Amino acid sequence: MDFRTLRETYRHFYYHAFHIEEDSEKVKVTYDMEVEGLSAFNPTFTLKKPDEKTVGDTELFRKAAFALGMVELISYWKIACPQETIVECGSLDNEDTAWWKKLYYNGLGEFFYKNHIEIDEEEFMHLTSTGNAITGKPYTDSFHGNLIPVGGGKDSFVTLDLLKDEKEENHAFVINKVMSAIHASIAAGYEGDRLINPSRTLDKRMLELNRQGYLNGHTPFSAMAAFASYLTAVVYHKQYICLSNEASANESTIKGSSVNHQYSKTFGFEQDFNAYVKKNLNDGIHYFSFLRPLSELQIAGLFADLKQYHSVFRSCNVGQKEEKWCGHCAKCLFVCIMMTAYLSEEEVVRIFGRSMLADPEMKELFEQLSGLVDDKPFECVGTRDEVNIAIAMGIRRYEAAGEQLPYLYAYYRTTSYYDFYKNRSVDWHAYNTVNLLPEEFALKLKQRLEEKQ
Repeated sequence: MDFRTLRETYRHFYYHAFHIEEDSEKVKVTYDMEVEGLSAFNPTFTLKKPDEKTVGDTELFRKAAFALGMVELISYWKIACPQETIVECGSLDNEDTAWWKKLYYNGLGEFFYKNHIEIDEEEFMHLTSTGNAITGKPYTDSFHGNLIPVGGGKDSFVTLDLLKDEKEENHAFVINKVMSAIHASIAAGYEGDRLINPSRTLDKRMLELNRQGYLNGHTPFSAMAAFASYLTAVVYHKQYICLSNEASANESTIKGSSVNHQYSKTFGFEQDFNAYVKKNLNDGIHYFSFLRPLSELQIAGLFADLKQYHSVFRSCNVGQKEEKWCGHCAKCLFVCIMMTAYLSEEEVVRIFGRSMLADPEMKELFEQLSGLVDDKPFECVGTRDEVNIAIAMGIRRYEAAGEQLPYLYAYYRTTSYYDFYKNRSVDWHAYNTVNLLPEEFALKLKQRLEEKQ
């Protein structure tokens, strides 16, 4: 359906309310949203509690629940992209309004690009609030320990391994029954009460409208996960939310533009999130990416040493439901390239179940990942530069072993890129100082890097 026509037909989006239900075992937040004239929506977030203490009536929990709704609403707004968005259950000052519009606009960069929508940050949404300031009882608990969001990929395992000595103070965090992430947490020793597994539901009416042809596309999932993890940290009194986003997430997907599939994994969003928390919530909870100082190539090298997890980790979105690598998508090929820089062909094929590098049908994705064509796939993948370095490292491994290069690497060897990258390798001395790591975490990471040098 046409963006402009939908916008004229459905002019108002409302975030009416959020409702908190709580008993001795869990707390549930239900949201009340509406595209006027089209449909109401009631997504939910349900979290098991660590004890019977009441938390839902505290001001901090209520403000955090409201904020989670603010990021959830974008999934429903995008169906028709109404020009007017009215928040009735909270109060936004000018700074807050600008903050949310920046997140929405940049987080929807891929959505706008794929739907051929050209509109600026000022005009895409008029955001206003008519509600009162959110109040509640004082939050009196202190914060301690780490909440570790787990996605199930190599990055998560590196973070879990770096923090293994603090396991008694840690909780793994997985939204919904994503079994690859749950099994990753269990493999690292987090199960039972040490694994927090909240339930987030999407309203089925949205899914039905998507099927009917209303607008659909990528939203900033990691921003939702940030606010969900913050709400969880409030309930579980966690001091640190330790993500596993790397420096590579900052690179745009569409060359020469700001369109970035990974916007809400960038350092810019990480900074913005902490600024929002400090102003509106409680800065006793610190949100940061433990792996921000590293590249994907460095992380892959650290993970290559954690062989006990090689049969367990999964990053493929296509094969997620079946807990497998599909072996044909951009994410599978990217991780294959990264691991081939450090592991033998036999080890890599054992992980993925096939030799992707020998498959001519993967050539187009290979060219996108390496920068042989301008635009990267819309996936969470590394920079063009580190993909090329990984390829060069892999080629040298094949040649040192006296083995024939697989199809994609033989092709790469004929390009001008090979001459530029052929002698380059991972730099274990590299450390991106643009990060928010607390000192004790920085020391752990630097020590692990020194072991690789």
